[in-house]
Amino acid sequence: MFMVQTAALLTLVCGLVVAGDVLAQGEARRAGPQTLLLVDDHHVLYRPGTKRVLRPLTRHAQNPVIPADKQWEKANAYCSVHRDPQSGKYQLWYQSLAHGTPEATHVCYAESDDGIQWVKPELGIHSYGRLTQTNIVVAAEPGQYGASVVFDPRDPDPARRYKMALWRNPDGYNRRTSGLGVAFSPDGIHWTRHGQSPLLPGSFGKSSDTPFVDDAEYRWGDPLALSDVIDAAYDPPRGKFMIYGKTWLDGPDGKTIWQRAIVRTESDDFIHWSRPQLVMAPDEGDGTGVEYQSPIQRSIKGKVGSGRRGTQLHGGPVFFHSGVYFSLLQVMDGEITGGMPIELAISRNGLDWQRPFRKELFLPVTCDHSTFDAGCIWSSASPVLLDDEFRFYYGAYSSTWKGAMGKSATGIGLATLPRDRFAGLRPLHEIGQITLKSLPLAGCPAMTLNADASRGTIRVELLNEHGFRLRGYTKDDAAPITGDSLRHPVAWREARLDQLPPGRYRLRLHLENAEVFAITVQ
Repeated sequence: MFMVQTAALLTLVCGLVVAGDVLAQGEARRAGPQTLLLVDDHHVLYRPGTKRVLRPLTRHAQNPVIPADKQWEKANAYCSVHRDPQSGKYQLWYQSLAHGTPEATHVCYAESDDGIQWVKPELGIHSYGRLTQTNIVVAAEPGQYGASVVFDPRDPDPARRYKMALWRNPDGYNRRTSGLGVAFSPDGIHWTRHGQSPLLPGSFGKSSDTPFVDDAEYRWGDPLALSDVIDAAYDPPRGKFMIYGKTWLDGPDGKTIWQRAIVRTESDDFIHWSRPQLVMAPDEGDGTGVEYQSPIQRSIKGKVGSGRRGTQLHGGPVFFHSGVYFSLLQVMDGEITGGMPIELAISRNGLDWQRPFRKELFLPVTCDHSTFDAGCIWSSASPVLLDDEFRFYYGAYSSTWKGAMGKSATGIGLATLPRDRFAGLRPLHEIGQITLKSLPLAGCPAMTLNADASRGTIRVELLNEHGFRLRGYTKDDAAPITGDSLRHPVAWREARLDQLPPGRYRLRLHLENAEVFAITVQ
């Protein structure tokens, strides 16, 4: 499955990683506005009487925004989108299955002025049968898929502004030839491959005993090596490129190729990559993977196929925003339901991950097989960050995992989220309070809350760094916040933030039938 994916900017409104701009934004952010997301307790000291609630994505009414209406479009899965911050023009790449044995996909291209109405240009780059005018920008090759693109304006060579990482399997899952490859492009449409693959050996194949270190005949790949799902992005805090990809875990009996998990590798130049590091794996909360006999696989003599046991982490595209790494986990059940919805996972360093939202999915499958996204959703690491709305584009098809992919309804969908509303804190009953860790607030000109107080109120109080109240900044002095807004101004009757003497202060939010998602300190 040949995919093109990108990573989101920290605070810009385009959806593709612009590495140089992100670094510049990082410098500005330390001296300027800072948004504290309440998606976890990283900024929270304590919060009595409250609970955290996930805000799932909302599907667009016109889905699929890019329907499959060409002869070469089947199982449109992985996709990636970029919005140019100057022109506002959208570019989107999406995978289309060419044939399933061995798997190989085209990469197709679409454009839009508004992100809703899309055009598929006739590029004349690659043909499909006798059709010479297609929107195919990368032609299918056996065993080639899982590609991901990062835009890097810092590169002095204009021909390398777009960087692609992709999975290549030209020789039947031979670890000497299968693995990570890269390519470069000046425009995201015309691509030139770099060097010989693999730059990083891959892992796939059949279940077997774990190999010996000197086993020259073993062909299926090194333990915890990168496998055939690849999501590349730029890591602003580290100043490196990163890939989050699929790997394979050994099973309870020590045999290889048991369940899928997520590894991370990183690079300074997009060519030389570090040894993959395991960062996320399924656990008992996902099911043991040994307790069921698959109704999906019963057609194969009633047995569960290799790599199908239990619920697994098929892929984990990652983007960085406001100090948080977000992963759109593809939670694959290849055994019982055959579905693959999206779960939101979070990290503060890109290595140690939390999965606090397992009970409610970020983007569930519909289970309505009259819709294109009933069975499997393929998340992208490239949300478009607009001023008031985050847009998540995704590929999907209606069949179950490894079902009739080529015959099922398919397309590219759009789901949206109000800005920064990944998850919010609200009272368990009617009232609750949130006390944040101390912050340097002296000289701060303004503060806003991203909150829904349409059925109640929020009052903001200031404490000193030891937890004592400050006169003029108490709950009773606070102007009550009501209504639903992404930018509620915080104010008191007489005191102002810019009147505070130097020092660190604790924010305390008093909630009454209200929910708060983020705090922005100007």
